[in-house]
Amino acid sequence: MRSRTRLMKTAKWHFTDPSVATASLMVSADALLADYKAFGLLFESMCIRDLRVYSQPLDGAVSYFRDNNGNEVDAIVELPGGKWGAIEIKLGNDYIDEGAKNLLKLKSTIDTEHMKPPSFLMVLTAGMYAYRRPDGVLVVPVGCLRD
Repeated sequence: MRSRTRLMKTAKWHFTDPSVATASLMVSADALLADYKAFGLLFESMCIRDLRVYSQPLDGAVSYFRDNNGNEVDAIVELPGGKWGAIEIKLGNDYIDEGAKNLLKLKSTIDTEHMKPPSFLMVLTAGMYAYRRPDGVLVVPVGCLRD
């Protein structure tokens, strides 16, 4: 509420159901695999949808963060009582380090005199295994969210 850093108000749009985009564009699975950037954008929309679905019963909210210094995070999950976590969404395992670095950068800029530190930092992936990195960042496959 009293952050020294001005937050950007620009909305970030996501499909409620990314399969609508693929169906309307008549995109095949092979075409998506050939266009990794487009596949990643649809994967991010699917992850945001799932985060919203799983946070709603907890009275949680999911938002996008970007400040005027160019720092951004794909998703911030906020729960009642001031608890929150930051999530970077990365389709491939090759980008996990990049996501973790971005999350740790965000954490280092938080003025903990004015707000609580994050309860967790997570890279949400399409991988198969969940684990905690030595730097404390969680790496979680999207399929584990419901668990």
